[in-house]
Amino acid sequence: MTAPQHGAELAPLTTMRVGGPATALVTAETAEEVVEAVRAVDEAGTPLLLVSGGSNLVIADEGFNGTAVRIATKGVRAAHPADGTVEVTVAAGEVWDDVVARAVAEGWSGVEALSGIPGLTGATPVQNVGAYGQEVAQTISRVVAWDREEMRERVFTNDECGFTYRNSIFKATGRYVVLEVTFRLGLGGLSAPIAYADLATHLGVEQGERVLLAHARAAVLAQRRKRGMVLDADDHDTWSCGSFFTNPILPTGEMDALLARAVERLGPAGPVPPTFPAGQGRTKTSAAWLIDKAGFTKGYAMPGPAALSTKHTLAVTNRGDATAADVAALAREVRDGVQTAFGVTLVNEPVFVGHCL
Repeated sequence: MTAPQHGAELAPLTTMRVGGPATALVTAETAEEVVEAVRAVDEAGTPLLLVSGGSNLVIADEGFNGTAVRIATKGVRAAHPADGTVEVTVAAGEVWDDVVARAVAEGWSGVEALSGIPGLTGATPVQNVGAYGQEVAQTISRVVAWDREEMRERVFTNDECGFTYRNSIFKATGRYVVLEVTFRLGLGGLSAPIAYADLATHLGVEQGERVLLAHARAAVLAQRRKRGMVLDADDHDTWSCGSFFTNPILPTGEMDALLARAVERLGPAGPVPPTFPAGQGRTKTSAAWLIDKAGFTKGYAMPGPAALSTKHTLAVTNRGDATAADVAALAREVRDGVQTAFGVTLVNEPVFVGHCL
């Protein structure tokens, strides 16, 4: 474990590239060092911030008054049970897209649609990372985490993780620190059935068909690049947290009210919100559609310092010299504008440290 760095800047450790310093920053390179660092902070009674790739994190301009622990653990091991699958156990500090690339190269299926997502593997179960019809809840078999209350290591089965849309038991509380994640993946070199319409169109197949893993990964990366969702230091559209708001899931009454508001705002012959089944009596709709139809189009607030991506309305971006306050102000303007236009309150995906939208 590295010696504490006092006053270390946190902005370079995040994809939004904003925010002030931490009182102290330590880097933990093994699971044992992660536990040691977290225990030391807890025993001292000081605030703790876990930094795991920084792709879903907005740090306040005044920084973090406490200790930030940067997860830098490494290791991937595969086991082959007798059921024709492979169990891949990954350290929390492994770069997620590197894990996906290896899975594709090895012929392991089930995470290929999650290509190009920034961040580290330990963060994937926290918010049940998902894209293009896949989410990690479909393949995670267990998660090993440090329990800060009971001060012991615990193993969580898939059911015990409490996965829902972009949520889990790990996100709902700061009690657990993910140390490693095990995925049960398929074998054979073909993707899981293609579940996302745009991806199927790009691949020239019908939804539900399977394709070579390499083809699926290439198509996903192409789709993400088109939307500015693959990190590129030279492209300010990628200086972001990716999708800034989650897609709303609404009960029937609220969905009916949204449809009525859409007719009122856009006319009887106007566009209608996309709808996707989300369980009994619930429907998911598109945050990007709501943002756009509320008047916040691609590139809104350009030239910045914070603006919506020129490629995708769902990304709040740093145009190069934004502050965290700039990011928060734009996100708040978009959220409040959607609420006024459609009566739906958007929920931000990234964690704000020291900020409240």
